[in-house]
Amino acid sequence: MTTLITGGTGFLGRHLVRQLVERGEDVRVLARQVDLDLADLGVSFVEGTLSSSDDVRRAVDGVTHVYHCAGLVERDPKHAHRMYELHVDGTRRLLDALRQQDVKKIVVASTSGTVGVSDDPNFLATDDSPSAEKLVMHWPYYLSKIYQERICERYHRDYNLPIVLMRPTLLLGPGDMRESSTGDVVLFMRKKIPTVLSGGMSFVDARDAAAAFILAMDKAEPGSSYLLGASNMTLVAFFERLEDITGVRAPRIAVPRDAAIAGAKVLDVAMRMLGQKASIDPVSVEMGSRYWYIDSSRAINELGWQPRDPAATLRDTVQWIEQFHPSFTDKLERPTPPEHWVPRETLKWAEAQRDERLL
Repeated sequence: MTTLITGGTGFLGRHLVRQLVERGEDVRVLARQVDLDLADLGVSFVEGTLSSSDDVRRAVDGVTHVYHCAGLVERDPKHAHRMYELHVDGTRRLLDALRQQDVKKIVVASTSGTVGVSDDPNFLATDDSPSAEKLVMHWPYYLSKIYQERICERYHRDYNLPIVLMRPTLLLGPGDMRESSTGDVVLFMRKKIPTVLSGGMSFVDARDAAAAFILAMDKAEPGSSYLLGASNMTLVAFFERLEDITGVRAPRIAVPRDAAIAGAKVLDVAMRMLGQKASIDPVSVEMGSRYWYIDSSRAINELGWQPRDPAATLRDTVQWIEQFHPSFTDKLERPTPPEHWVPRETLKWAEAQRDERLL
């Protein structure tokens, strides 16, 4: 049995790879280049991309189980074509290639945002909720994911491919090296979020999402879908929890949606004219004023999935950022290396250069 993972070097993918290796599975990853940390775990690599049919055919050759986790998270509409190429065209190439394989199951990473977003604070999405296409039509990441789901549904219906859709919400936890999901936590810790919007959010630990994917591979019926979220809360409550953990004061100024969006657009234009980038973009403000609440009871009841305490996820997220994010590690006081590590002449030269810069 060989298991293929696309997106195995990403935030979710790394946790998934490690958990599968711990189970003793033979894991293969399709990636642009070999990741040495994962290779040390015994993972094999096919170097390539989902944009190449030849690369995809090489990657799927002989596989029996597939986790399709490759994704690109961008909020800037200018990158819409890249997301459609990966989520829509890339998925189609993968599924076309898998039609020629004796594959047992294909678990696809979608997002809760395909159904779980609303202007109504009382709305709670389930896996049977209709797609939120009208609301997300100007947010290309979520729209491309809706189209990806439709491709999966068609290939399941027309070609009997055993596909299961997984819909995790915002992924938090340790290990987000590309800052694909934890960027807003970083901004909060850097005191770059001056105001709070009236919206609500949901999040889940990336480690628990990976565990749910494995449970789906073991237990889920083809054609099913599962929302994955550990906690729904207002943005006010989310920032207050971060304040308790970090000591950074949460924003207290509430701004109405329309005023916030208008202000963000003005700031964005002004910063672009200066050749800089605003810390909060208009799309993020629009998204932050909605409610992303979801019901994960199907995953809990059918798969036996049990997400951890959300407070533990937030603590681990903050701790990892403090230890590894460059905005914080660069501020750590670094001791002078022992003299036997560096030649004495080099140390004297470095001290002279430092003293000269201080003059």
